Amino acid sequence: MGGLWGWYHDRMVKNTLMQVWPIPAFDDNYLWCIHDGQSALIVDPGDAAPVLQYLSDHKLTLTGILITHHHADHTGGILALLDVLGSHIPVYGPAHIDIPGRTQAMMEGDQLTIAAPGISFKVFEVPGHTLTHIAYFANMQANVEEPMLFCGDTLFASGCGRLFEGTPTQMSQSLTKFSVLPKNTLVYCTHEYTLSNIRFALAVEPNNANLINWANTASKLREQQLPTLPTTIGQELQVNPFMRCDQAEVIDCALRVSGEKSLPSPAHVLAVIRAWKDRF
Repeated sequence: MGGLWGWYHDRMVKNTLMQVWPIPAFDDNYLWCIHDGQSALIVDPGDAAPVLQYLSDHKLTLTGILITHHHADHTGGILALLDVLGSHIPVYGPAHIDIPGRTQAMMEGDQLTIAAPGISFKVFEVPGHTLTHIAYFANMQANVEEPMLFCGDTLFASGCGRLFEGTPTQMSQSLTKFSVLPKNTLVYCTHEYTLSNIRFALAVEPNNANLINWANTASKLREQQLPTLPTTIGQELQVNPFMRCDQAEVIDCALRVSGEKSLPSPAHVLAVIRAWKDRF
């Protein structure tokens, strides 16, 4: 299997015992399906119909739903899935906010083990995009050969989520939690925003060789209608300006954009470039 499809396939099947595949929804959402060929978890099912079709096509039994935050494009299909497949299916989601259908409230440090398909997660609270946003991290274990992070709308390939509820400081702290994860951690974001994020990232760091190379690869993937995800923590530390707010070129750019003489912390840098991204 060669070419870009081969490259993408090889990246997707690294966790050979535990497969993770994107179910496209709406204009640019990915509803991630984690499965072992029999049992499946769905992450952020904003729409039930494509999930039901995927489960049927692949003869999978849904054993759990993971929710990262309350926005409708991540939660809108929960009740329909439970109505069709059974109200016994557990729905894990952030505490401190009402999400219809959620049965298990998850908080920072919680350990979640799901017997089928056989996977365990650590929960991170990662406010910024929303105040109660969480992420699910699966480190290497019996069925997982490489770490996996399901981060919702906190971290994107070459970008981060818009600050609808949280502050730049909260987002900076959340991204710092991700930055110390193993560099080979596969990052499963929930939107195909990569090309637009890259255009902005190049405005911040036009001389970043890793970013320039990634821009070329990502463009070719999208030309063939292939996802640009998953990315990795290691890659994001090289190409994502929001993960690089301690780097000289990002700081210098933020100083020019803001007109400030100094920005005392990475959170201040993030605040400047996130506001610029909002109007970019």
